[in-house]
Amino acid sequence: MRAAIFDVDGVLTDGRLYIGADGEGVKAFHVLDGHGLKLLAQAGIVPVIITGRDSPAVRRRMSDLGLTRVHFGVSDKLACAQAVLAELGVDWDELAVIGDDWPDLPLLRRAGLACVPPNGHAEARAVAHHITAARGGEGAAREFCDLLLVAAGRYAALLAAQQGGTLDAR
Repeated sequence: MRAAIFDVDGVLTDGRLYIGADGEGVKAFHVLDGHGLKLLAQAGIVPVIITGRDSPAVRRRMSDLGLTRVHFGVSDKLACAQAVLAELGVDWDELAVIGDDWPDLPLLRRAGLACVPPNGHAEARAVAHHITAARGGEGAAREFCDLLLVAAGRYAALLAAQQGGTLDAR
């Protein structure tokens, strides 16, 4: 896989919306997921965020992670994804997607690898190639990232580098 698209609500968060008295939205993100996104980028797999909502909390988290391919308030995720793939020179079979609900179905149906958290909608789970053990907002995105890193043969080297060692590539 050369790129991976992530939904936000229900994937990087648990899908619940917290709205304060002044109308501000608050979201909880799992640090495992954030580190997984960084590892993907280090491995040369482009992380892309496509979300139907826009919020200061999501913008802040994506900025903190250093992600540059982030699309907020997208009503047509398929059109957005097609534009991103064209820009990256990536084909659908080189793309992995993790989503959880109906707006993600067009992407999940076309991607080379479609992944859904177990708390995703039944229609999304029905088209998934893989359903994570972890729930959305509880490490599902990290599990997805690890799966891609293992498949790309990059997981062990990244882990060894994190531990201050090197991996013998023989």
